[in-house]
Amino acid sequence: MPSIDRLVLRVAIPVTVAVGIVAGLIGALVAADAGKAVLGAAIGIVIVVAFFTVGQVVVGAVLKSAPQMAMSVALMVYLLKIGVLFIFIILFQGTTAFDTKVFALTIVACTLAWTAAEVWIFARTRVLYVDPGQEGPRI
Repeated sequence: MPSIDRLVLRVAIPVTVAVGIVAGLIGALVAADAGKAVLGAAIGIVIVVAFFTVGQVVVGAVLKSAPQMAMSVALMVYLLKIGVLFIFIILFQGTTAFDTKVFALTIVACTLAWTAAEVWIFARTRVLYVDPGQEGPRI
């Protein structure tokens, strides 16, 4: 895995978990059942971290081996994540095992935190988009 991918994971995972914990604490304070709110937040944190980590690893591996396929793979990974999230929404639609509002708000907060961490990393890191060791096309 290229170093930029490791950096994204090293920074984004703790930021996302911290934001998820804060969301869970706020949810526990305002929800009727604090235990269900914390459980909903924990499930939301796990889903976001798992989704974004898998996406980062897959797209990073494709960028390393076949950079021309990166956009196609990134779009496929995104569509797959949306499909799996849709399945989770259907499965958890009427659940009373956890607070679904805290679950949903935690997912939104964690997604925004991960995205903000990625933007922060890419804004402050120089990433070569041209490999200076490769020969260009011959004319």
